[in-house]
Amino acid sequence: QVQLVESGGGLVQAGGSLRLSCAASGSIFNINGMGWYRQAPGKQRELVAGISSGDAKYADSVKGRFTISRDNAKNTVYLQMNSLKPEDTGVYYCNALIMLATIDNFEEYDYWGQGTQVTVSS
Repeated sequence: QVQLVESGGGLVQAGGSLRLSCAASGSIFNINGMGWYRQAPGKQRELVAGISSGDAKYADSVKGRFTISRDNAKNTVYLQMNSLKPEDTGVYYCNALIMLATIDNFEEYDYWGQGTQVTVSS
């Protein structure tokens, strides 16, 4: 089985920084893409940043403040969050598209972490 374990959330004042980490473990053949989503109270889950084959994309609301990176050797994705704002508050979820080897094929599955709380106070 595959697990995604997140860390790095917490409480920070506006203007501060946090770094989230998400490590994938298990019988992984390849990770095709990784990303971070967030869900604020009463709102839908939204994509914050994603990275695939070195190409990164960001939500407009975080461009210039957040940076996503990936360590392929460690199957880990990071989200460096700077200049945090109260509206960045929410539960941040790691997502990964992971290729698993079956008996006669390879199949891609979508995995989610358990979520980590980020709270930015004004």
